[in-house]
Amino acid sequence: MDLFTAMSKISELPGTPLAEQMRPHSRADLIGQQKVLSQIERYLKSGVIPSMIFWGPPGTGKTTLAQILATEVDAEFVAINAVESGAKMLKEIGEAARDRRIQYQRKTLLFVDEIHRFNKAQQDVLLPFVEKGELVLIGATTENPSYELNRALLSRCRLIVFDRHSPEALAKILTRTFEQKNLKLVEVLTPQAQKTLIEWADGDARRCLLGIEEILSENGMASEKEPLSVDRLTTLLGQAPIGYDKQSDQHYDVISAFIKSIRGSDVDAALYYLARMLKGGEDPVFIARRLVVLSSEDVGNADPRALQIAMAGAQAVEMIGLPEAAINLSQVVCYLASAPKSNRSYMALKKAQAYVDQTGTPPIKLALRSSKTEAMKNLGYGKGYLYPHDHPRHWVEQDYWPETVARESFYEPGDTGFEKQIKEYLRWLKQKNDQE
Repeated sequence: MDLFTAMSKISELPGTPLAEQMRPHSRADLIGQQKVLSQIERYLKSGVIPSMIFWGPPGTGKTTLAQILATEVDAEFVAINAVESGAKMLKEIGEAARDRRIQYQRKTLLFVDEIHRFNKAQQDVLLPFVEKGELVLIGATTENPSYELNRALLSRCRLIVFDRHSPEALAKILTRTFEQKNLKLVEVLTPQAQKTLIEWADGDARRCLLGIEEILSENGMASEKEPLSVDRLTTLLGQAPIGYDKQSDQHYDVISAFIKSIRGSDVDAALYYLARMLKGGEDPVFIARRLVVLSSEDVGNADPRALQIAMAGAQAVEMIGLPEAAINLSQVVCYLASAPKSNRSYMALKKAQAYVDQTGTPPIKLALRSSKTEAMKNLGYGKGYLYPHDHPRHWVEQDYWPETVARESFYEPGDTGFEKQIKEYLRWLKQKNDQE
């Protein structure tokens, strides 16, 4: 009995989850993921199956497609889960694949579910076997491979991106399931309840089938066979868990969208992402620290109060904690998103850092050196320094640069918010003082 004959038998056993019962066994039966299927079709026609990383949200067909490929490719198929596999097992699989290739000229297709759970050492074990073509690797992951996989391994694999299922695709899955169960969909769910179920599934076919399983169980026990309403369905299914993981790409993607919304002065979008992070269990201290950075990087001197408010918000978060600290974060977010923006001070720093990299560390002029001790004064430290407060406007023309370094202009205040006043002040400060 081969792998998929066994799997089809398992799917018929009592107690098998509906998601397993409904798992497609051919590419023709797959719903959605047309871009992925087109790409796989090209590989199959060429006769060369490369190593691939299947990346996408849960319930989008990554494992199913890998299992289908095993029936369509003339290769030995080995399936493992990264959680249950160590370096020793991987080495044994790789060596067996090498021997199979040499003795029988037969390829080995290794499917690794949750490949992001491999550590660097485990990934390094796979690398030489993949590199020499001794096995074809198909890894499935819900996490961003750029964060989780070694660059060396990732560079030897094609990245295949799976999208969340569209509402239309989930509607087809819903219809197909009821057809295979010889049930009329409209007799079990009202049209609005069908829509609610699809929204609850949130692009996840497995979750959709889990919901259907609950509905069929409820329908089987009901004495009166009438379609479930939205209210009854919501009570039955509960609230859908939010897709967020503090250690996953969701963490990086949502915080990125959050920062960009504040930078773009979209208060409502910023609040949406704040609420999404808080609901997903993000660390409020992490959010507060990012806001402190943003206050200088993106608001800057257009509104110097931004940094003060962000710092106060961070202190409040550490002092109070959730849930009340969410109010403090909301206040800071609203202020920063609504404030005038300038990144001139941030860009000035980047220019100065680049100039230091270019010019090195030439000696400081004697006039600018510290003269705290008598020995320093005897060496001429501080001699010739002009004290600005001894001059009108508390400013005097003076060269503060090392002698071997050409003067550069890094900070150029803009015309937004308080920075416009800074610009005017600097212009006024350097005008010739007729009283001097």
